[in-house]
Amino acid sequence: MIGRIQGIIVYKQAPDLLVDVQGVGYEIQLPMSCFFELPAVGQEVVLWTHFVVREDAQLLFGFNNLNERALFRQLIKAQGVGPKMALAIMSGMSAGQFVTSVQQGDVSTLVKIPGVGKKTAERLVIEMRDRLKDFAGASPMERSPGEPEPALMVSVENPLDDALSALLALGYKPAQAERAVKKVAKAEMDSEMIIRQALKSMV
Repeated sequence: MIGRIQGIIVYKQAPDLLVDVQGVGYEIQLPMSCFFELPAVGQEVVLWTHFVVREDAQLLFGFNNLNERALFRQLIKAQGVGPKMALAIMSGMSAGQFVTSVQQGDVSTLVKIPGVGKKTAERLVIEMRDRLKDFAGASPMERSPGEPEPALMVSVENPLDDALSALLALGYKPAQAERAVKKVAKAEMDSEMIIRQALKSMV
């Protein structure tokens, strides 16, 4: 089990990250809420990780703190929720929003996340209520009031293409992702701002 990674960021293209650890490059996928917190390419990063071994792949998922990883692990225990869907859920809303949606039985909000149908949303509400009691009142992925959002600092030639690529990687359908990007994108916006606003517009 790979539980923690500390190294230098070599490359990042949401939601994928490549971290060099003493000459070994680790490919890691992060929810967008965590991706937005990353330092610039070339700087050191420390991530808590969850390692998934499948017949056809070995996948590594990264998180900025233990609460985020704990929520991810609770999500993938739910019936019908795999790592990709858990990543999409944590990208589409904050931990606080997810906890509130589950506690209030807000199925209509959950179904807006890619891959989450009505039956899956209903199962999440039923299965996650008890599991999320420890998260009640805490929003591990939300910042303190007034705290500025850190810069994504991704160097790209076309912010629109980068934002679209990130949404597709999270499981959004091409038409849905394209509509969201075009709806929020403005000339002065970078890819980070477009991704943030597009995700907000779909939840």
